[in-house]
Amino acid sequence: MAYRSAITGRYISNAAAARHPRTSSTESGGNTSSGTHHRSAISGRYISGAAASRHPNTSVTENGK
Repeated sequence: MAYRSAITGRYISNAAAARHPRTSSTESGGNTSSGTHHRSAISGRYISGAAASRHPNTSVTENGK
């Protein structure tokens, strides 16, 4: 399973994801929808663009095809 840091956007190890669960997100599969979507790294739920800009260290931006 691949993990990404919500702060830097880089892939991180399993140990780093375990140490920082609130700012790491699990990546599985690809984003098959079109457009840009924002997701909270803490809850995993989709959030609005305004919420993502207010919380840049705990949100992940996904770009579709």
